[in-house]
Amino acid sequence: MTPRVGQGFDVHPFTDDPDRRLVLGGVVLPGPGLAGHSDADVVAHAVADALLGAAGLGDIGTHFPDTDPAYAGVDSMELLARVVLSVTASHHIGNVDITVILEAPKLAPHRADIQRRLEDVVGAPVSLKAKRAESLGALGRREGVACLAVALLEPR
Repeated sequence: MTPRVGQGFDVHPFTDDPDRRLVLGGVVLPGPGLAGHSDADVVAHAVADALLGAAGLGDIGTHFPDTDPAYAGVDSMELLARVVLSVTASHHIGNVDITVILEAPKLAPHRADIQRRLEDVVGAPVSLKAKRAESLGALGRREGVACLAVALLEPR
């Protein structure tokens, strides 16, 4: 078997719901929450999709559909942990690289906490970068957050 690479992507809009918290990579940040069936953690979702894709196991929506009430409001890091269990049955996770696209809040003060939280769940090195959309499109207008992730799996 050869190493396998997977990519993941997720995007969620901000919500006006005062009860929703902004969760990125399992860390609660200041600011409005994201709309979604689960806790809408775009980072955890993109990482899960990258891992599932690399393992050839489909996507997060197949495993945890947003039509299933069991996943309403669920902690996405719990879903990611379940994905890691599935993937590591046959592969070793080499690393995960993540790019979050958002105008605010600034991720720099939270980067180490997010990386540490993800590394604890993934069990591999995680790198996290933040980029701005430079006022272009919905992300540039501060309407939501997007995330891209790439994961490397190595055979056991």
